Amino acid sequence: MTIDPQSPSLTIGIVGAGVMGRGIAQVAAEAGITVLLADARKGACEEARDFCAGLIRRKAEKGQLSPAEADAAVARIRPTDAGPETGYAPLAPCDVVIEAVAERIDIKTALLRDLEAVVRDDCIIATNTSSLSVTAFAAAARLPGRVAGFHFFNPAPLMKIVEVIGGVMTDESVVAALLAIGQRMGHYAVRASDTPGFIVNHAGRGYTTEALRIVQEGIVQEGIAGFADIDRIMTETVGFRMGPFELLDLTGLDVSHPAMEAIYRQYYEEPRYRPVVITAQRHTGGLLGRKTGRGFYTYPGGKIERPAESVAPGLPDGVTVWISRRHPAAATLLQDAIVAVGVTLETGERPSADAVILLTPLGEDCTTAALAEGVDPARAVAVDCLFGLEKRRTLMRNPATRPEVVTAAHGMLAAAGHAVTVINDSPGFVAQRIVATIANIGADMAQQRVAQPEDIDRAVELGLGYPKGPLKLGNAVGPARVLAVLEVMHAFYGDPRYRPSPWLKRRALLGLDLHARD
Repeated sequence: MTIDPQSPSLTIGIVGAGVMGRGIAQVAAEAGITVLLADARKGACEEARDFCAGLIRRKAEKGQLSPAEADAAVARIRPTDAGPETGYAPLAPCDVVIEAVAERIDIKTALLRDLEAVVRDDCIIATNTSSLSVTAFAAAARLPGRVAGFHFFNPAPLMKIVEVIGGVMTDESVVAALLAIGQRMGHYAVRASDTPGFIVNHAGRGYTTEALRIVQEGIVQEGIAGFADIDRIMTETVGFRMGPFELLDLTGLDVSHPAMEAIYRQYYEEPRYRPVVITAQRHTGGLLGRKTGRGFYTYPGGKIERPAESVAPGLPDGVTVWISRRHPAAATLLQDAIVAVGVTLETGERPSADAVILLTPLGEDCTTAALAEGVDPARAVAVDCLFGLEKRRTLMRNPATRPEVVTAAHGMLAAAGHAVTVINDSPGFVAQRIVATIANIGADMAQQRVAQPEDIDRAVELGLGYPKGPLKLGNAVGPARVLAVLEVMHAFYGDPRYRPSPWLKRRALLGLDLHARD
């Protein structure tokens, strides 16, 4: 391809002047690129131009652009009368045409054929699809080598990430040109292979699907933790900006549930991406989230209503505590926290007959940890120390734990003003298993060469707002610890969703971090 991505005369056509199309138009125009808009609906292009003009001039009012720059950017957005009824001849001068029409392969391929009838042979045709195969789209083209994916995120002016996807027939020069154009627009342009979900939507399977798996397990058993419990743990303990269930409510199950099913099916029912029945039921029942006023939370007056937490019990009197030394670093952390609030600590090899037994398992549930330690399960509880104890703490009981033991342990952990979430038995607690799942999926993406390790991390940080990308999260915890959590969960459940990725396993065994390339 002979297109110069930095040319001052670069012209991009955008077919589909809806929310996504107008967002792409704005960032392109601000980057000095001429934009020709097309839409099937009469008047939609003018509406999009006016909407963009309002946002651009608002930026000038805030001093982010000069008045002259704003005027020039608005002038670059040019509505046309191109459409399925009138034809697409007005887009003939374009160097690149981006389709942002309905997410249906039949609509997109029909548009592709219409575009090829009018644009130059060296014009790049890009699809903004988030879920369809770029190769399947390109297969309908007369010149499939010039077709690629150019996936922006909504809203495009704020989400500074764009995925560039080459299909199996895409010319390398086309991918290079789109990467450069994306960078010119001020976005982090990342190359992805043509796999289901590309990078961001693929990597996002770990956070919400494992949280749903925890709740689903609770529905069919005695319960592990509620929606709000999981959200509090993941935001306050691990540092996610939004919990998985608040995120699902924000996105809407009408978007999230079909995406979960699509990626699961497109990967030929890969267990790592298996959805759960909860979202299917809620989707059918219309509990979509914020947009319907009720999802996993309710939204009276449009504001989220979170269930209140129960008041923590007070610090117990006359209780002694014995802490397992099976995981020495975790035991030391927990010992310091307990001693700091004045609780008597037993230092013997075995607990006394009346001691509260605190375990610090990695991957195991409280039952398994108590039996491995050879202690009385009725007096045993477990504390998640993997992410430190500075913030919210997670306390896990097993089915045999006596209520007074749970109350005493809860009071000790809350005594210094810390929030405590009490959960039922769960291999990997909550945070351990969700973070391990996120890291494992990220590692498998690296193994599949979906993208380079650093690009996987940065794309997820920008596209999903995670505190760290999947591989960075795994490195922060430690690949060997992530592997240990997964192996214990895999052994406990017998579910292949928890089998470790070869990329993760090799690096954990070799003492390498998850960014180490082959």
